[in-house]
Amino acid sequence: MRLGAFGLNQPVPKLREPHALAILQPWVDVGNVGTLLLSHLESYFGARELGKLVRPGNFFDFTRYRPTVYFKEGRREVRIPNSTIRYARRPDGNDLLFLHLLEPHMLAEVYIDSILRVLKRLRVKTYCLLGSMYDAVPYTRPLLVTGAASNLELNSKLEIAKVIPSDYVGPTTIAFLISQEAPQMGIETLSLIVHLSQYLMLEDDYRGETRLMDVLCSLYSLPPALAQENANKAREQADWYRQVAESAIEQEPRFKVILEQLEANYDARVEQRKQETRLSPEVERFLQDLGKRFDQN
Repeated sequence: MRLGAFGLNQPVPKLREPHALAILQPWVDVGNVGTLLLSHLESYFGARELGKLVRPGNFFDFTRYRPTVYFKEGRREVRIPNSTIRYARRPDGNDLLFLHLLEPHMLAEVYIDSILRVLKRLRVKTYCLLGSMYDAVPYTRPLLVTGAASNLELNSKLEIAKVIPSDYVGPTTIAFLISQEAPQMGIETLSLIVHLSQYLMLEDDYRGETRLMDVLCSLYSLPPALAQENANKAREQADWYRQVAESAIEQEPRFKVILEQLEANYDARVEQRKQETRLSPEVERFLQDLGKRFDQN
């Protein structure tokens, strides 16, 4: 079945007021947090493929999203980057859709319209964008999660889950149009973004994945054990954070002062104080230089 630019496998399953969980690469998937999270959920619920873009080359520049060569039964084959949709049924509660989206380089409006058509055809109740970003936050505090929702009920749930309202303004992705236009189609929307320390970067950040999974478990009444399955990896990475930071303090005594400022800024954001403690431009430049140094090591 063709819906805009997407081809859906036949027969299209009848889903019970599904919630769509989406990730967007590479815009808000640093540390592969969203990718790890969806893979975790798909494995747990036994997700099945539902569809993908029929001609991804209409939207993506393959010199930026590179195809990869792999072996299948002794033969070399090419895997083409694509946006894919999977689904899973839940014995209790709403069914789930998993959207692995790539940021489009071309025909973005057609791409967004096609996603919205899929959401409408499958009668999606809620569209949730999951992701991660680097921020000037300290490793010594619980990871901050910010979010936004399209109605008061969802905002209340975010508050209960200790999600901080997002106050971000600035450059964004064209995919934000999904969250802007979906409510006009009767689809609720929300976003959940976990903030990772910009001076300590990991290819696969399980600390971020565990923190975001914990929020999802609260919002969707998922088994709490889901948030604990990668807890050991998250603890190992937290220990690594501490060791690297202690080493940095020895090499750069100024880092202790920087860390204290980061903690003060974090506490102000969490407590939603009217006057936040702002980092000076010199401190922000120092953090960026420090992050580059650790990344090279």
